[in-house]
Amino acid sequence: MTDPTETDSTRELAIDESALAAYLAGRVPGLTPPIRVSRFAGGQSNPTYRIDSRGSSFVLRRKPPGPLLASAHAVDREFRVLAALGRYNTVPVPRVHLYCDDPEVIGTPFYIMDLVVGRNFWDARLPEVTREERRACYRSMIEVLARLHTADHEALGLGDYGRPGNYFQRQIQRWTRQYHESPDAGRVPAMETLIDWLPANIPPGDEVSIVHGDYRCDNMIFHPEEPRVVAILDWELSTLGHPLADLGYHLLPYRMPPLGVTGMLGTDFEAHGLPTEAEYVAWYCELTGRPGIDRLDFYVAFSLFRLAAIFHGIRGRLLRGTSVSPRAREYASVVDEVADLALAQVS
Repeated sequence: MTDPTETDSTRELAIDESALAAYLAGRVPGLTPPIRVSRFAGGQSNPTYRIDSRGSSFVLRRKPPGPLLASAHAVDREFRVLAALGRYNTVPVPRVHLYCDDPEVIGTPFYIMDLVVGRNFWDARLPEVTREERRACYRSMIEVLARLHTADHEALGLGDYGRPGNYFQRQIQRWTRQYHESPDAGRVPAMETLIDWLPANIPPGDEVSIVHGDYRCDNMIFHPEEPRVVAILDWELSTLGHPLADLGYHLLPYRMPPLGVTGMLGTDFEAHGLPTEAEYVAWYCELTGRPGIDRLDFYVAFSLFRLAAIFHGIRGRLLRGTSVSPRAREYASVVDEVADLALAQVS
């Protein structure tokens, strides 16, 4: 039987190609109407489309239709950080062309960026590449993360991109609030425990850098032939924050089985040609000039807590009929398992 809410959502996500082409003509260099628009399978939070024209191809990212949480789906922030980093040539991002906040064009705000040609990997074990290439791919991923964390956000014009300081306290409050804003998705016992434990156990010291917020291999484009990252995608959760929150999130595949996102728990890293977690963290410390990282388990637990809150929000959207991804049911089904795993890191 067809799910009517999914059908309605798919219909709302359709784009009027003629209206979009008329708006973009003359505004995006190389885009020559007519255009053809097709939606990528990903883009759980912000629907993402490929635009093919006579001149070349581009990508459109938009807010989803329907009722939304106040702080979510900030495509304007994505556009801003991409534009700023595009002027800082050591962090690879797609070139952006325009941001449109007029909902009359396609129904919701959107922005246009270049289509970056390359390889995209969902599985963190990188089975698509040779054993020899995998280690080099991991080195490239951690090098790019280190460059992002050492970028001068003030010089990039991003000094007000977030509230500097007290990042973990504010983030725990934010994801606790989002968790509570989806009561229809149900209560989760481990989340209730973490909501009390995390703010009482924040490590001492504070740091501020640009953080991506969702730094994982499937949000990257790798060179078509070389083991290096050529573009970082999906900047919706980016802000000014603590760099070790970003690192903790990026390390999640080492600590978890596949639960809605890629997981490598139980993998023989040497046999697969992959660095161990300890090696990977040592690379990061080398590249950022750190002597080491204390209380790494806290940063991983926080990241799993946040992931569980995100999945909880997806479960709420699914129940309200505003989900935009065919994977929404998978994410919604593992909320409790991810929350339990978060609590296990510090129990």
